[in-house]
Amino acid sequence: MKKELVEALRDKRTLNMLLMFVFLYPAMVGFMLHMQIKRGTSTEKVGIDMVVVGAAQAPNLVNYLTQKNVNVSARDAMSEADIAKLLSEKKFAAVLKLGDKFGEYYEDLRPAPVELWFDSSVEKASQRRELETMLREYGNSIAGARLLAHGVSPATLSPLALQRYDTADSTTRSNTRIGMFLGMFFVPVCIFGLAAAIDSTAGERERRSLEVLISQPMRAFDLVAGKWLAASALAAVGLALELGVAHAVLKYLPLEEIGLSWRVDVPMLLLVIATAIPLCLMIGAMQVAMAMNSRTFKEAQATAGIVTFIPMLPVFIVPALDLTTKDWMYAVPLLGNQTMFQAMATGQSLGLMPYLLACALPLALAFAAVAFATRRMSSEKYVLGV
Repeated sequence: MKKELVEALRDKRTLNMLLMFVFLYPAMVGFMLHMQIKRGTSTEKVGIDMVVVGAAQAPNLVNYLTQKNVNVSARDAMSEADIAKLLSEKKFAAVLKLGDKFGEYYEDLRPAPVELWFDSSVEKASQRRELETMLREYGNSIAGARLLAHGVSPATLSPLALQRYDTADSTTRSNTRIGMFLGMFFVPVCIFGLAAAIDSTAGERERRSLEVLISQPMRAFDLVAGKWLAASALAAVGLALELGVAHAVLKYLPLEEIGLSWRVDVPMLLLVIATAIPLCLMIGAMQVAMAMNSRTFKEAQATAGIVTFIPMLPVFIVPALDLTTKDWMYAVPLLGNQTMFQAMATGQSLGLMPYLLACALPLALAFAAVAFATRRMSSEKYVLGV
């Protein structure tokens, strides 16, 4: 194991891949959250930029939008092509175009023609929804005033008074979303030790150094175990470093601006890493067994993509199905670690069974893969490539 670790750390390709994924995922999540915080706070600070065509016909509407922190830019008549060109510049969230007979229809108490133009390819969906809500509220206030002028209470148009109650507190909602982010950090476990697993098996076989190792007075299991534990150790170290970087990034970000908070402490993070050790052992064993079953180094690299992708499938499929948490989810490698952390982050009491399920199947698969790799290593036909 020591020999394999020394060789892996000397390999710049393995070291670069390890360091890249240690910082890549936390940086991606941190950047996405930073942009979400920036969009959420920039609207309150600088307002929403909007163009109003024919603003002179509706001064009260323009004043209402201005009070709602909308930066209104009045323009003269614009064609459809001019509006499309203006929106393609991505400076304005939308264009509000008042019809030529807006004032006439408004005075006659008829629905006044209003057009809201926007570009759905521009990332300003939240601002457009806010503008639509403002226009809807303004229309409701005008309708209420007209009803009162005719001696009719606006309440007659609202037969239901809907009140919403959310039983989830802010901490639960926050930890659930953060738990989903951290659950994705388990995915690079399949990549941290991959290069070392392939190089120490298929690579050594091509370089003929595997013949020298197997001629030494030791069991085939000892050789396989050294390669297996080295690849698993790189996966575990990479995961620990990655989660540590993620903890520092999420602790630094002002998540309170978007209704989130990072309440995961160091002991909980260490528990997450400890429960992922069987996963690292399984991934390392499967990669070593896969590489030893390959005839060449290139074949091992091609097969690695499939073996690495299979454990990731449940992580993407199960959340998309919006299933409730079941006990069998803890037994699925990678998915079990994600599900366990989300439960821990929301303050649920797991008990002993989820931990046993999360460790049982990965360890069983790890020993099965090691047994297969040991059998291959014991075969002179495999080692000599005859």
